[in-house]
Amino acid sequence: MTDKTILIRLVVKNVSLRRKLEEIIASLKVFKILASDSPSESDLLIFELGDDVDKEFELIRKLLASGSAGDVLVVSENTNPKVLLQAIKTGIKEFFSLPLKKEEVIQALEKYKQNGISPQGRRPGKHGHILNIVGSKGGVGATTVAVNLAVHLAAKRNDLSVALVDMNLLFGDIPLFLEIKPKFHWGEITKNIDRLDATFLMNIFARHSSGVHVLPSPGYLNGYPMATPQIIESLLQHMQSMFDVIIIDGGQSLDKTSLRTIEISNTVMLVSLLSLPCLSNSNKVLKSFESLDLLPKERIRLVINRYLKNSEISLKDAEETIHQEVFWTIPNDYKSTMSAINQGKAVCELAARSEISKSLQGLADALFPAEKQTEKRKWKLFGR
Repeated sequence: MTDKTILIRLVVKNVSLRRKLEEIIASLKVFKILASDSPSESDLLIFELGDDVDKEFELIRKLLASGSAGDVLVVSENTNPKVLLQAIKTGIKEFFSLPLKKEEVIQALEKYKQNGISPQGRRPGKHGHILNIVGSKGGVGATTVAVNLAVHLAAKRNDLSVALVDMNLLFGDIPLFLEIKPKFHWGEITKNIDRLDATFLMNIFARHSSGVHVLPSPGYLNGYPMATPQIIESLLQHMQSMFDVIIIDGGQSLDKTSLRTIEISNTVMLVSLLSLPCLSNSNKVLKSFESLDLLPKERIRLVINRYLKNSEISLKDAEETIHQEVFWTIPNDYKSTMSAINQGKAVCELAARSEISKSLQGLADALFPAEKQTEKRKWKLFGR
């Protein structure tokens, strides 16, 4: 038996059903219901199924995959055998039919209290690493870098959950780069900030086939309120509890919201080219960071995109000009890059053996070394 508090999140629209569940849970020791806006991970999620069960089961799968919920109990009027089978396949532990029987709920919760948490207690919550990718000027390839890093990490690293956020708050291109058609976008966050929690966010995110969860920006002027520094801070705090890595396509804006995003990021990657206009802009951006005291210099990574070894401006010239060491270079490969963009694929999907793909994968590994992955491989080999 555990003496640790077991956190429960309720996703229940029926008011009377919610009250009944709250009364049952309050009568038991150890259990605690999370507030709707709490970013904490729950041990148990109690979810009321509605009319669109396929969509709701997909949401539950996302919550389980991201670690935002430990186990799931479902309440539903629909007891069709197909729905019950779908619940089992989704990984749902208990299925309560309506009208709700108090004894069944208590029995299920007591069973979880006995068996649900290991002797080591609840797994530690995530505190995701925020990587903010900023372009020195428009057209330097910041979106290409952001998309490819996210896809590589999600597809190749089973130990990491990855989210990709488009902070080009108007006319962002990430859906085109990944050939996805998201139903929701940034505006849903700003319009419904009071509903911000893990369940709501998982409904908003679009999921790419690689496993990346994407939060796109609005595609046109539509009257939604703009994101404020407070909204972005709240959003990223919630996302840090849900994902291991949050990659932000930060664009080129340096407004108040963008500056706050930079300030709370763990790492800021400045993407530039070996050209005088780009290096001049890079110098201005770095001086702005310094003068505003946004983040220490060691948290900044300078990446040179479309790098040519025989460029008139050398890497040494660039470093001396902007007083920042070059962290990584990405070779110039117009054909592979444009082909990938036009087909809505990541470069690593379309041209995995190309030099640019190898460079982008190397950059991902340099930023997030795969130590845990190595340990898992050793364990699997030992277990054979």
